[in-house]
Amino acid sequence: MNVGERIEAVRRLCSFEGRLAGTDAERRAANDLAAQLRERGRRADVEPTYVHPQWALSIALHCLLALAGSLAALELPVVGFAVVLVTGASLYLELNGRFYFLRRLFFRRASQNVVSPVRRAQTAGTLVLVANYDAGRTGSAYGRIWGRLTERVGTLVPGPFSPSRLAFWSIALLLPVIGMRMAELDAGWISVVQLPPTLVLVFSIFLLGDIHLSEPAPGANLNASGVATVLSVADELGREEPEQLDVWIVLPGAGDPLATGIRGFVREHRDELDPETTWFVSVEAVGEGDLRFMTSQGPVVSYGMASRLTELCAAIADADAEREEPLGARPLQSGFGSGSLPALLARYPATTITCLAEDRLQPPGSHTSADVPDQLDPDTMERAHTFLLELARALDRDLARKTEREAAVV
Repeated sequence: MNVGERIEAVRRLCSFEGRLAGTDAERRAANDLAAQLRERGRRADVEPTYVHPQWALSIALHCLLALAGSLAALELPVVGFAVVLVTGASLYLELNGRFYFLRRLFFRRASQNVVSPVRRAQTAGTLVLVANYDAGRTGSAYGRIWGRLTERVGTLVPGPFSPSRLAFWSIALLLPVIGMRMAELDAGWISVVQLPPTLVLVFSIFLLGDIHLSEPAPGANLNASGVATVLSVADELGREEPEQLDVWIVLPGAGDPLATGIRGFVREHRDELDPETTWFVSVEAVGEGDLRFMTSQGPVVSYGMASRLTELCAAIADADAEREEPLGARPLQSGFGSGSLPALLARYPATTITCLAEDRLQPPGSHTSADVPDQLDPDTMERAHTFLLELARALDRDLARKTEREAAVV
């Protein structure tokens, strides 16, 4: 696929309007993607998975409970401390995709993962290329005013930043404050310290509620561009198969509610994919901005992603000096989660390839009505395609050298 065909693939996916997790539009998009893979001569399975897509409502409920605990602590510090502690622990597990408590109170929906496996004899490893095909919601939190405020706060905070981190650590900050109330320290400054995190929770509740009630985004950049890039790279690798590497294509649904779809895939295929010989690469929002590969990520705390995979990414980036048209790839420490986070938490080597504008936290146009195919930059998509293809080739060569060394020892 050339870059024009990739943009047409983006338009085709975006024609399934309103493809939120668990909707009929998402199901039809999954079947269409499976048909496209079969037309390419690949096996393609549509694997059902059940998800709770109300992530914004669930996090808003966490913030509401923490707010209630903060207010209760004014009269009943022990009760307030217990409520905030349990809420903070639950939110930590939910944001990291480890386990859901409050989200299970809401209805469950069926989603689909499009899986195209390759199993050849005598290969040394498996590369899993991931790109979620669903679209997220819009909302005021992603608009110009709140978006600029978020970017400005991010420049003031040392290290990776995201709104989810701000919400969680606001809850965490309430614990020592309420602890001082439990110790019967009657000082006016305690109320002063308690006020900012409480206000953060109030604003978070309204913004998250607005997201839950907002319309779906078109999802051209996030993440039809990633799907088109993965399909294109699959075509290239199909014409000249790697010697030591099986390449799986996984297009999960339910990517917007904290990468729930790929979490289900990792859980279902854990026994089949060996963490010692399997690498995950997620491709997200590669239609605009500058090329990045993640070296750490996490919506609450940062998880390092150092592995042979990120070393190869860095090596490709370092080779830019020899190119007439540099790819411009740079490492990224992200305060958000991505499609590679569930694999990383399951101890697989993983990274995410994405594109960001300079000094921005989120991809251009993401979660807005402006995220349409006409806004995509063909040059950016071509650079992402080239980088991903070179990464797959470099990993294959690396495995070939390792296999040769092991054979020589025997």
